[in-house]
Amino acid sequence: QVQLAESGGGLVQPGGSLRLSCAASGRIPSINTMGWYRQAPGKQRELVARITSGGTTTYADSVKGRFTISRDNAKNTVNLQMNSLKPEDTAVYYCNVEALWSGSSYWGQGTQVTVSS
Repeated sequence: QVQLAESGGGLVQPGGSLRLSCAASGRIPSINTMGWYRQAPGKQRELVARITSGGTTTYADSVKGRFTISRDNAKNTVNLQMNSLKPEDTAVYYCNVEALWSGSSYWGQGTQVTVSS
Protein backbone atom coordinates (compact mmCIF):
# COMPACT_ATOMS: atom_id res chain seq x y z
CA GLN A 1 0.00 0.00 0.00
CA VAL A 2 1.10 3.53 -0.70
CA GLN A 3 1.26 5.93 2.20
CA LEU A 4 1.82 9.67 2.02
CA ALA A 5 3.31 11.45 5.01
CA GLU A 6 2.86 15.22 5.08
CA SER A 7 4.70 17.70 7.26
CA GLY A 8 5.45 21.39 7.56
CA GLY A 9 2.05 22.87 8.29
CA GLY A 10 1.53 25.40 11.03
CA LEU A 11 0.59 28.93 12.00
CA VAL A 12 2.26 31.91 10.35
CA GLN A 13 1.61 35.63 10.05
CA PRO A 14 0.65 37.23 6.74
CA GLY A 15 3.73 37.66 4.58
CA GLY A 16 5.46 34.74 6.19
CA SER A 17 6.73 31.54 4.65
CA LEU A 18 6.14 27.86 5.14
CA ARG A 19 7.48 24.73 3.49
CA LEU A 20 5.37 21.61 3.12
CA SER A 21 6.83 18.20 2.44
CA CYS A 22 5.26 14.92 1.42
CA ALA A 23 7.05 11.59 1.32
CA ALA A 24 5.57 8.53 -0.36
CA SER A 25 6.33 5.11 1.07
CA GLY A 26 5.18 1.53 0.76
CA ARG A 27 4.63 -0.36 -2.48
CA ILE A 28 5.04 2.63 -4.74
CA PRO A 29 4.03 2.17 -8.38
CA SER A 30 5.39 4.26 -11.22
CA ILE A 31 4.37 7.82 -10.40
CA ASN A 32 2.99 10.15 -13.00
CA THR A 33 2.35 13.39 -11.18
CA MET A 34 2.63 14.68 -7.64
CA GLY A 35 0.82 17.68 -6.32
CA TRP A 36 -0.73 19.68 -3.55
CA TYR A 37 -4.38 20.49 -3.07
CA ARG A 38 -6.07 22.52 -0.39
CA GLN A 39 -9.50 22.86 1.10
CA ALA A 40 -10.69 25.77 3.18
CA PRO A 41 -13.81 25.67 5.37
CA GLY A 42 -16.92 26.00 3.24
CA LYS A 43 -15.00 25.66 0.00
CA GLN A 44 -14.26 22.87 -2.44
CA ARG A 45 -10.88 21.25 -2.65
CA GLU A 46 -8.71 22.98 -5.23
CA LEU A 47 -5.46 22.28 -6.99
CA VAL A 48 -2.61 24.39 -5.66
CA ALA A 49 0.33 23.04 -7.64
CA ARG A 50 1.28 19.98 -9.62
CA ILE A 51 4.54 18.62 -10.97
CA THR A 52 5.15 15.83 -13.48
CA SER A 53 7.85 13.19 -13.30
CA GLY A 54 9.82 15.26 -15.78
CA GLY A 55 9.60 18.41 -13.70
CA THR A 56 6.89 20.32 -15.54
CA THR A 57 4.93 22.46 -13.09
CA THR A 58 1.42 23.84 -12.94
CA TYR A 59 0.15 26.41 -10.46
CA ALA A 60 -3.18 27.84 -9.50
CA ASP A 61 -3.43 31.49 -10.50
CA SER A 62 -3.96 32.46 -6.89
CA VAL A 63 -0.54 31.16 -5.83
CA LYS A 64 1.51 31.77 -8.95
CA GLY A 65 4.65 33.71 -8.15
CA ARG A 66 4.41 32.95 -4.44
CA PHE A 67 4.52 29.16 -4.25
CA THR A 68 7.08 26.78 -5.71
CA ILE A 69 6.62 23.05 -6.08
CA SER A 70 9.51 20.63 -6.44
CA ARG A 71 10.11 16.90 -6.24
CA ASP A 72 12.86 14.39 -5.67
CA ASN A 73 12.09 11.31 -7.74
CA ALA A 74 14.75 9.22 -6.03
CA LYS A 75 13.21 9.92 -2.64
CA ASN A 76 9.59 9.96 -3.83
CA THR A 77 9.15 13.31 -2.18
CA VAL A 78 7.27 16.43 -3.23
CA ASN A 79 7.67 19.82 -1.58
CA LEU A 80 5.79 23.08 -1.63
CA GLN A 81 7.59 26.28 -0.71
CA MET A 82 5.02 28.92 0.22
CA ASN A 83 6.11 32.54 0.41
CA SER A 84 4.22 35.79 0.95
CA LEU A 85 1.41 33.89 2.61
CA LYS A 86 -2.02 35.50 2.82
CA PRO A 87 -4.96 34.82 5.14
CA GLU A 88 -6.83 33.36 2.17
CA ASP A 89 -4.16 30.66 1.96
CA THR A 90 -5.52 29.22 5.19
CA ALA A 91 -6.67 25.67 4.50
CA VAL A 92 -5.91 22.02 4.98
CA TYR A 93 -3.29 21.07 2.43
CA TYR A 94 -3.32 17.58 0.95
CA CYS A 95 -0.56 15.77 -0.87
CA ASN A 96 -1.63 13.82 -3.94
CA VAL A 97 0.15 11.20 -6.02
CA GLU A 98 -1.13 9.75 -9.28
CA ALA A 99 0.09 6.36 -10.48
CA LEU A 100 1.14 6.05 -14.10
CA TRP A 101 -0.24 2.66 -15.08
CA SER A 102 -3.27 2.12 -12.89
CA GLY A 103 -4.37 5.71 -12.72
CA SER A 104 -4.86 5.32 -9.00
CA SER A 105 -4.77 8.45 -6.88
CA TYR A 106 -3.33 8.52 -3.39
CA TRP A 107 -3.94 11.17 -0.76
CA GLY A 108 -2.25 12.23 2.42
CA GLN A 109 -4.21 12.90 5.57
CA GLY A 110 -3.74 16.65 5.25
CA THR A 111 -1.78 19.26 7.14
CA GLN A 112 -3.26 22.49 8.48
CA VAL A 113 -1.88 25.82 7.30
CA THR A 114 -3.17 28.88 9.10
CA VAL A 115 -2.20 32.41 8.09
CA SER A 116 -3.34 34.93 10.66
CA SER A 117 -2.17 38.04 12.45
